[in-house]
Amino acid sequence: MAKTTVPMGRDALAIANLLDSPEITALVADLESTRWTGRPGYPIRSMVGIALVKQVYALPTWTRTVRLVGEHDALQRALGAAPSLDACYRFTRKLRKFDAMLQDCIASVLASVKEAMPEFGETVAIDGSDMPAYGNGQRYLSKGGKLREKFSDPDATWGHRSSISTRSGGGYYGYEVHAAVCVKTGLPAAWQVETASTAETAIAPGLLDMIAGLGAGASARRPDDPCSAWIGTRDHPNRRPHRLLDQAEVKCVAPQSEQL
Repeated sequence: MAKTTVPMGRDALAIANLLDSPEITALVADLESTRWTGRPGYPIRSMVGIALVKQVYALPTWTRTVRLVGEHDALQRALGAAPSLDACYRFTRKLRKFDAMLQDCIASVLASVKEAMPEFGETVAIDGSDMPAYGNGQRYLSKGGKLREKFSDPDATWGHRSSISTRSGGGYYGYEVHAAVCVKTGLPAAWQVETASTAETAIAPGLLDMIAGLGAGASARRPDDPCSAWIGTRDHPNRRPHRLLDQAEVKCVAPQSEQL
């Protein structure tokens, strides 16, 4: 029987199923163990659920996420509550504080995917996607004015992005997520967020190490069964990533210019 390629539906049932999965249940239990004082607040399961809503529905801000849940009875029943905006921001800080628990959950999810689909992670495509910052990265306060001394997002840098159907290419201020995506399943196997100015040439070997470390690409690391990775386009005909991948015993498949 052919496997379905239809994306997961964005509905309350999908959120409820995610919350009932063993990996998310374990994350909720781990986070519950960190709550020992103060007001009870919203249930941890509800807070994890609204974080899932934000990602599944691809909502860029907590404000829109809280508004959606507040107007969606089925989502409220799936979450068991309708968390406030302030609670979401507090929960974000909590996830950052206990990042190790979140990473363990992600690792268990990837391991489960690998167990269900053995081909997961054997062939990956590696590329970067822009993540513009909300901060202003302009050097001057105004045209011909004083140099800017304070930046609202000092960690972001300037970078370059390609054009797409809705905007032209050029410079942007923010970050870039470098992701290794399994070409057979379309699922992300590893990712790393860097500033916009960070080149992807040195990121690829680290992403493959992350795949191997998470158990998603163990078979891809065998010399007799190398992983094939597309790590660039004709816009970046660079030999350095090819050398790095050769050292890692990984087969690299990428278009190169005739000069190389």
